[in-house]
Amino acid sequence: MLGLGAGAAAAVSLAGCGGLTGSDGPDRAGGSGGGRSGTPDPKPSRTVRPIGDGSTSFTGKQPHQPGKPVPLEPGQTPPQFVVFSWDGAGEVGNGLFPRFLDLAKEHGAHMTFFLSGLYLLPESKKRLYDPPNNPRGASDIGYLTDDHVKDTLKNVRRAWLEGHEIGTHFNGHFCAGSGSVANWTPKQWRSEIEQAKSFVKQWRTHSGWTDLESLPFDYDKELVGGRTPCLLGQDNLLPTARELGWRYDASSPGGRQVWPTKKQGIWDLPLQQIPFPGRSFEVLSMDYNMLANQSLNTTKAPAHNYPGWREQAAGAYISGFKRAYESNRAPFFVGNHFEQWNGGIYMDAVEKALTHIAREKEKGGDVRLVSFRQFTDWLDVQKPEVLERFRSLEVGQAPAGGWSSLAEV
Repeated sequence: MLGLGAGAAAAVSLAGCGGLTGSDGPDRAGGSGGGRSGTPDPKPSRTVRPIGDGSTSFTGKQPHQPGKPVPLEPGQTPPQFVVFSWDGAGEVGNGLFPRFLDLAKEHGAHMTFFLSGLYLLPESKKRLYDPPNNPRGASDIGYLTDDHVKDTLKNVRRAWLEGHEIGTHFNGHFCAGSGSVANWTPKQWRSEIEQAKSFVKQWRTHSGWTDLESLPFDYDKELVGGRTPCLLGQDNLLPTARELGWRYDASSPGGRQVWPTKKQGIWDLPLQQIPFPGRSFEVLSMDYNMLANQSLNTTKAPAHNYPGWREQAAGAYISGFKRAYESNRAPFFVGNHFEQWNGGIYMDAVEKALTHIAREKEKGGDVRLVSFRQFTDWLDVQKPEVLERFRSLEVGQAPAGGWSSLAEV
């Protein structure tokens, strides 16, 4: 089995999803992978009020949300929160978006979809995109075909109506060279965000399509967080995010399984280092980082490796969950892409992990599969002193005298 040494692994983890051209773009090579249930499109429960050109609309309170969060009492055991998130969130006919919507519905899970704005912009209109420090119309991920833009619209609409969050993965996914997002100023991040929002809010104008239903949310209100390409550029993004009223950011380049803090007034919710079965080092909780350590960035390694790598990736997610659940109950964050790298093994791995975690919930454990927004809602009502006591627990450290002992700290 291929693997990187501990030092190299850390470098790969910091790179996030970088290193592959179009690494957040769905795999156009396809693969069958169709959605399982043929679930009919959900409908909003209230009267639709179009916003702007009708690309989006107000349909009332989002369905299928958890009850109003309440603060824990000192010494009370916290729930085990788990957030599965998806970078890019484009559907290109390989069925991965509906596959995981079906899986979430089966287990009562909610997730966050970090939508790339360009995935709702037809390629014929690509010159509408003016990326900072890059040529007009440029993008390091591919534009989708018109049919795939329509598929993406359909699945984003379904996702929101089923209770999931729609965040942003911005637009052109620039990770290298002078045009990298690592070099953008706060003002340039604001331009990128406004463009990403405009591609969502004006897809009808840009496409000319009048026969498709609108997205059932006000994106100005829905958008409260994102994840940057390759986990780069957070320091200059955060001042803009704060000005825009964002509540969290998931772009930190690697974190630990401990309770989160705020950075520049924004909840910092990073991907985390988790155990990597059979190796002496840990791996970042994202499919790309599994791949980078298994096949050295190659997306089509020899197939005889796939069974072992699939189990190793699933085992990493399950080990990360188990370590938190049985110790400090730190929230567990997982990032993925709708891709078919190495025969689709990472999609199978995250499905196995989500199913395992959901079974713990179904057995009566206080496990909550939520979106980043839902988790942020919970954080925001907690007493600061209670969260501070949780932060005193290190990775894998349970309270020595049980959770009730923290009431006396």
